[in-house]
Amino acid sequence: MAKKIVILNGSPRKKGNTSALVKAFTEGAKSAGNSVTEFFLDGMNIHGCKGCFGGHSSKEYPCVQKDDMDKIYPAVKDCDIIVFATPLYYWNMSGQIRTAIDRLFALEESDGNLLRGHGRASALLMAAEGHGFDDVTLYYDHLLEHLKWKNLGHVLAGGNGEVGDIEGKPELQKAYELGESIQ
Repeated sequence: MAKKIVILNGSPRKKGNTSALVKAFTEGAKSAGNSVTEFFLDGMNIHGCKGCFGGHSSKEYPCVQKDDMDKIYPAVKDCDIIVFATPLYYWNMSGQIRTAIDRLFALEESDGNLLRGHGRASALLMAAEGHGFDDVTLYYDHLLEHLKWKNLGHVLAGGNGEVGDIEGKPELQKAYELGESIQ
């Protein structure tokens, strides 16, 4: 059965190495019959979480802030799989994706938990100049444990400092195969 996949792309570069991983993953996922919706977060107006605990998960727009997260919430509510795609910045995910992940908390608040569980799964796509992925994969594993989502795996592509450095590297094929494996 086809899956609905949402990709949160936290790269600031539309044609960067992280976006190349997203493209390969998307091609694989679509070849397996899945639908893919990508949100390029750097081009969106998303404010940081205010920690107000004012969200209402069952509302169409669950957060008290009104910004472009209102485009993401319905897609996340309706999806089977969420893919986090991000460059590695200071041993962590980019600020763009961290902000969006923090704001997803509104789907856990108040009158029903629409984020945790629900048979969802996730994958992580990352590109970096270096190879220090341990801290961010630990965070990712803890996040999935909290959310009770199945971990589909990750593609971690180190050694990619300049735009285009990832071209021809095996991680692109791994990203394609990860997308293709979703059925």
